[in-house]
Amino acid sequence: MTLTFADTRGVRPNDGVVSSSGGPRADQPRRRAFTAEYKLRMVAEYDRAEPGGRGALLRRERLYHSHIIEWRKARDAGTLVARPAAETQESRPGKEDDPRPAPARRRQGRGTAEQTEVERLRRQNEKLARDLARTQAALEIMGKAHVLLELLSESTDPKHGPGSSR
Repeated sequence: MTLTFADTRGVRPNDGVVSSSGGPRADQPRRRAFTAEYKLRMVAEYDRAEPGGRGALLRRERLYHSHIIEWRKARDAGTLVARPAAETQESRPGKEDDPRPAPARRRQGRGTAEQTEVERLRRQNEKLARDLARTQAALEIMGKAHVLLELLSESTDPKHGPGSSR
């Protein structure tokens, strides 16, 4: 007997492929999502802590040092800004019960494409500025090396030695 798709409508196989809910990874932990307020609070607390207390903070919050580094960079770049609670509630009425995940809600808001573009251009500008500084430093070193080699060449040249006249 051959089964068709119509025959399987009422049946929910436990293969994790056909069924959309309760798959084989349903019982596994989900990735944590941190709010901007939490990130700013953790960076500030980490910066205030003594060196021995920093590790304790990371262990207590189950964070990695790389979290703090990335969050600090975002804070310094101005992309990590906590909104006041009143502004959050007023600007998003009825969004508290939104079943969509946070990234989907963020994509819907105005200005995110512009903010993304501004951030991309800012990173590109920083990279180009670093490349320019590196190139200028290399040119300066090459110029100094050229002058040094000319001086060495003149001092070893028998026609233009230190005791001869030009």
